[in-house]
Amino acid sequence: MAGNTLTVTVAYGSTKHSITVTGQDGNEPALKDLSDALVQATGVPAPAQKLIFKGKSLKEMENSLSSCGIKHGCKLMMIGKRNSPEEESELKKLKDIEKSVEQTAKKLEKVDGELTGLKNGFLAKELQVEALGKLDHRVKVASEQFMKILEQVDSMTLPENYSDCRMKKKAIVKTVQGFLAQCDKIEAGISDHLCKIQSKNMVLADT
Repeated sequence: MAGNTLTVTVAYGSTKHSITVTGQDGNEPALKDLSDALVQATGVPAPAQKLIFKGKSLKEMENSLSSCGIKHGCKLMMIGKRNSPEEESELKKLKDIEKSVEQTAKKLEKVDGELTGLKNGFLAKELQVEALGKLDHRVKVASEQFMKILEQVDSMTLPENYSDCRMKKKAIVKTVQGFLAQCDKIEAGISDHLCKIQSKNMVLADT
């Protein structure tokens, strides 16, 4: 565990921060881990941070600290500007929207799992039509929620210098568009399975 954790001193303005960094998933700490810790300690967002070690600017966030020559007890310097209270307020709104996306995504995941169960025959045929109708309704509700989130995000006007907010807004839009495509795919799966059941019922009725 010792090789997985190290403590460095980072000077930011007139303040020196003692930062203990732990690597993710058993790996040794990377620059990204240090950057994330500095967000918590200083309030300076990662995109606005400029880390300097021995006169060199550190840019490759995936690099391990040891590959940059940074060891336990080393001293670094950080330059960067904190977000304004106004930008922080917008950022908080976006983080709340992100939580709504996660909650709706979990509901969609549940529907997808239940549909797989139906396809595998975990329910009597006569009950499947009703169950598919309920799943279809739940997908439509999720789709509507995602559309509302997109409208909410789209209505936010962010100044050019709110880089942190603009990046998060762009990421949310991309994520939601991906989930909307998933909604369409699940709806198509429900429709397809419904057709199969109805055609089988028609064949049984004819015999």
